[in-house]
Amino acid sequence: MSTVPLSPGSASGIPGFLPTHVVPPGGLATWTAPDGAVPTEPLDPLLPVRLVERRGEWGQVLCSNGWAAWTDARLLVSLPQGPPAAGGLPERTQDARALLARVQETLGQYRTAMEDLAAGRTDGETFGRTTRGLRIGAVVDGDAVWLYDAGRDMWCYCDGTAMAALASPAGPGGEG
Repeated sequence: MSTVPLSPGSASGIPGFLPTHVVPPGGLATWTAPDGAVPTEPLDPLLPVRLVERRGEWGQVLCSNGWAAWTDARLLVSLPQGPPAAGGLPERTQDARALLARVQETLGQYRTAMEDLAAGRTDGETFGRTTRGLRIGAVVDGDAVWLYDAGRDMWCYCDGTAMAALASPAGPGGEG
């Protein structure tokens, strides 16, 4: 089987990168090969990745910066690869603008805390307390947007007019 010949030093990015999955909220350990022998840097929580190869429970993922590694593919959260079927969106949820505003607000809170830390106005412990519990996720691909709704712990798809819940960690039939 072929592998993606990329290294952590490749920072040029991948034109047209389209994620297929998102790393779960706890992040994921990675290895250089699908054998668990040589660990590498872990994947960040909620990082969008592309699953490029699967070998049993192992999956090789590609990040938007060109870095590739092997991880436990069973734990990746699948993203929809296009709008829902022609029958329309699944059950519609709230207007996407409110969730986009929460994403923007949370990112602003994190940025303020990061700037305070970088400027020496706070220490690492205060930074940790200030950012604890902040969680967002957004994948924008042209007119398609997938947003992580931290309040409901689920991914939602927005087509510009409406938003629908698409993926819940509870799994099929579970409470979202």
